[in-house]
Amino acid sequence: MAENEHKEKKPKTEKSDAKKPKTEKSDAETPKTEKPEAEKPKAEKSKADRPKTEKSKGAKKAPETAGRPLRTPKSRLYKRYREEIVPAMMRQFSWSNIHQVPRVMKVVVSMGVGEASRDIKLLEAAQKDLTIIAGQKPMMARARISVASYKIRTGMPIGAFVTLRGNRMYEFLDRLFNLALPRVRDFQGLNPNSFDGTGNFTFGIREQLVFPEIDYDEIDKVRGMDITIVTSAENDMHALALLKGFGCPFRSIGPETSGESEG
Repeated sequence: MAENEHKEKKPKTEKSDAKKPKTEKSDAETPKTEKPEAEKPKAEKSKADRPKTEKSKGAKKAPETAGRPLRTPKSRLYKRYREEIVPAMMRQFSWSNIHQVPRVMKVVVSMGVGEASRDIKLLEAAQKDLTIIAGQKPMMARARISVASYKIRTGMPIGAFVTLRGNRMYEFLDRLFNLALPRVRDFQGLNPNSFDGTGNFTFGIREQLVFPEIDYDEIDKVRGMDITIVTSAENDMHALALLKGFGCPFRSIGPETSGESEG
């Protein structure tokens, strides 16, 4: 019986020997593990693709530089300020530094519409007129306090205003001094005593029709407006000289005018 068992066990060893070729197959499969070597050309291809990405970056930069907005040319009033007004004021007041010469900081154009609390369409019409005059969309002004006699409560829209700076401000002043103010009926000049003591000048216009941009047939009502010119001048004398240099038509006040009026 022991011999039979020994004989039966021998085939098992043979089977184990038969399994050995499988290890050889695994050895034969080892070349398959050399996949990284086959992937090397892919890395080289990615390097070859790098110039394409650089070209794409260059293509993106081109439209950015080409699409930049062009600088608008400076208005003639600004050129006059730099070339004529600044040297003249430096000689007049004996200034040695160019930064001592005052300049116009901003212009505020406001239009009050008290009836807007009852009819909002009136305020929209006023905003439309200011947009045409100033070339810029105005802001809505709201009441800060409540006034029972005028039936106004806090927060109600009562007017519109627009603030101009830069080149648009100079263009507006140019049209104001040379086109709009001379069209005022019986215009004798602006009052030079309307300064506030710190170099700011405020005056009013009774009709918006003095501006040539406004068409009489398209307005619903004649409205006035207030214009404030804010300067960096330290006193009214410097601000008056600055605005005279811009061509602002001031009314002369003195003994000469009084003598002419008597005669």
